[in-house]
Amino acid sequence: MSEFDFEKPVAEMEKAIDKLKTISSDNKTDFNAQLSDLEAKLLERKKEIYDNLTPWQTVQVARHPKRPVLFDYIKYAFSDFIELHGDRHYGDDHAMVGGFATLGKEKVMLIGHSKGKNLDENIKRNFGQAKPEGYRKALRLMRLAEKFNIPVVTFVDTQGAFPGLDAEERGQHEAIARNLTEMAKIKVPIVTVVTGEGGSGGALGIAVGDSVLMLSNAVYSVISPEGCASILWRDGTFAPQAAEALKITAKSLLELGVIDEIIQEPVGGAHTDYQKTADEIRNVVLKHIKKHAAQGAVKLLAKRFDKFAAMGQFTK
Repeated sequence: MSEFDFEKPVAEMEKAIDKLKTISSDNKTDFNAQLSDLEAKLLERKKEIYDNLTPWQTVQVARHPKRPVLFDYIKYAFSDFIELHGDRHYGDDHAMVGGFATLGKEKVMLIGHSKGKNLDENIKRNFGQAKPEGYRKALRLMRLAEKFNIPVVTFVDTQGAFPGLDAEERGQHEAIARNLTEMAKIKVPIVTVVTGEGGSGGALGIAVGDSVLMLSNAVYSVISPEGCASILWRDGTFAPQAAEALKITAKSLLELGVIDEIIQEPVGGAHTDYQKTADEIRNVVLKHIKKHAAQGAVKLLAKRFDKFAAMGQFTK
């Protein structure tokens, strides 16, 4: 059923479809024709709504509590996942997960922010906000992938890096900055997918990719809309206006050249069909891995550097 205010126009249609299904089941009456017609109209109306979401509405979809998280994508898109732990300096960070996996027939190193589906899981995963040991673990695994000459696939889904005192004491900013520098030099293809929220340096710390992809209802920004509103207007209720100004949607970022391709979600959002979303991600990521693998290391690194160096340089 609809859960967002902007989906209210289709709420009555959904109720009618559910009621028709109940009547058909109880009375053994065939309403297939009516059901098919209503479902087709519902799909068309939902597509119209989701094709015209405002940036703030897109933020709401990206934050949907049932939206797939990393372990859902591991289940539906990957196989043979072997999780690796620890940064070899301080400890293991459950907000950053990584390990060997198979995507299609391709061996990859999978690394990503990990959120939970309930309170206990989110507490364990620190709500997807990694600490320095998480970014150092990610870099360790990227270097391991380089050693075995396998591509790196990173999944971004975080409000930002953890801002707590303990993280700052252990060098949060240094760890992220180190990742940016070292990822630019990793000699295997890196493909990044922004699946939910991509927040600030916490996202960028695993997102220096040869291809940066986004799900169609994901967001990617230097700051959250609420954070931006609190700075510019000193009032978090201006978040919708901030979301508009930040250009955080996949469409805007593709136009600006920040990302390379949009991966289409099912109508209604990724939370409505995990398998279809995972299949789309698999197909697009494999396409980009194949493209980058055909290049030599020298050309790969040169193009990666040029890609990020060119950002922000606009011509009239």
